Amino acid sequence: MSTDTLMIRDFPQDERPRERFIQQGPQSLSNHELIAILLRTGTKDESVLQLSNRLLNHFEGLRLLKGATLEEITEIKGIGSAKAIQILAAVEIGRRISNLSFNDRYVIRSPEDGAKYVMNDMRFLSQEHFVCLYLNTKNQVIHKQTVFIGSLNASIVHPREVYREALKRSAASIIALHNHPSGDPTPSREDIEVTKRLVECGKIIGIDLLDHLIIGENKFVSLKEKGYL
Repeated sequence: MSTDTLMIRDFPQDERPRERFIQQGPQSLSNHELIAILLRTGTKDESVLQLSNRLLNHFEGLRLLKGATLEEITEIKGIGSAKAIQILAAVEIGRRISNLSFNDRYVIRSPEDGAKYVMNDMRFLSQEHFVCLYLNTKNQVIHKQTVFIGSLNASIVHPREVYREALKRSAASIIALHNHPSGDPTPSREDIEVTKRLVECGKIIGIDLLDHLIIGENKFVSLKEKGYL
């Protein structure tokens, strides 16, 4: 084995970072183990974990590694441009995630806000699209999902599909929207039935349906304002 490239699979099962990542989660791994997963292979003279450890020691930890250049990383013996690019890509993803600002999220305070958020996307659709906006406790939109395409029917637009995404996103509330391709946002009997069913399920789950908006041609109807919620 001394003459072959050492990989993560060359280590005992309980020492393999990838296996522990799966079984115990990423938080169970040290910094050099996480980097070893990115590097994947070591050299003929040292294991991938040893190479990872040497990389971190060279940059005195993650803080200096965060600002390292491609040239600086490839100066380290055993790390070519492919490995260096993988490390820098992971660093850049982490930087972008840390720069995400909740304050930039769209806030919905009224039916008008909800309609404005989707009007340009939905007013010209030739088919009905049932869309949900998932909100946090500050009424900020954390996710937008098209749940169903086609004519609305209480038996087709199933609450399971609506609230499964809410649970996945840890949403505090939901606003449902769908368009009428005719341009007339007057609610139908099916629209009202779907709304009532979603409201009932939301009460059981503990996630409020704040409103159901019907989008027409530059106009909308709020079923909450109509008294159906």
